[in-house]
Amino acid sequence: MIDEHGDVAVARDATIHYRYVGPANGVPLMLGLPLMASHTDIFGPESVTTIDGYLERLTDAYRVLLVDYPNIGKSTSPPPNEMTAERVCSDLLATADAAGFGHFAYWAYSWGAAAGLQLASRSDRLSALAIGGWPPLGGQYRDILNAARSQVDDPPESARVVLREPAQYAQWVTFYESVLDWPEERAVASIDCPRMVFFGGQGDVDPGGEDIRIAGTLRERRRELERLGWKVHEIPERDHSVCLDPSAVVPPVRAFLDAVLSRTAAR
Repeated sequence: MIDEHGDVAVARDATIHYRYVGPANGVPLMLGLPLMASHTDIFGPESVTTIDGYLERLTDAYRVLLVDYPNIGKSTSPPPNEMTAERVCSDLLATADAAGFGHFAYWAYSWGAAAGLQLASRSDRLSALAIGGWPPLGGQYRDILNAARSQVDDPPESARVVLREPAQYAQWVTFYESVLDWPEERAVASIDCPRMVFFGGQGDVDPGGEDIRIAGTLRERRRELERLGWKVHEIPERDHSVCLDPSAVVPPVRAFLDAVLSRTAAR
């Protein structure tokens, strides 16, 4: 069983810290935000049940890559005003390269899910895509940008826990500005790797006073997504924080990954 840490330089004086755990011949799987390489350092020792709950349910067969990204934990990149979707995809692929991943599955939640859609539509290296807490179709990018702008001078506590300093919150503004003209329908239709989206049935949120209908949008567009080849999984009576409960999230997502990736993963 491998459990190693590393750093990859992505620009001058800019590095991304990562950790990979699991068998050396395991199926490559990147877990994105809100799970991180320095998870317990960031969220405190009480968060060990979350990160260990994921790893214990996956690392028998998957080689799991965790990343301190973006601009969090032990990483130093990217600067907030550089965190465009193009930069995010470049950084994630560079980290995958550093970990020895060629093709790999990507699994993340909320902002990490939005980043995953960009990655899947811009790269052919994903063997599978599992995202949660953000709709592939009908994403309210302008509304979530407005929420980020309204909070940039006084970030919410949930963001301050992750960031080293409040000024880093501007990275979310940069990212969402960069995807306003993203051709969502065409880009999502072009994703051809196996794909899944999951969400809490009560997972609508209101950051900065904006009504972001995550669960509502996914229910409304479920049949359309399924026609495009997506597996859509609702976790009833759970809110947006369901991603912190590995007992609720890992079984259905792992079942999907096992089915589409390999018999080795399903052993």
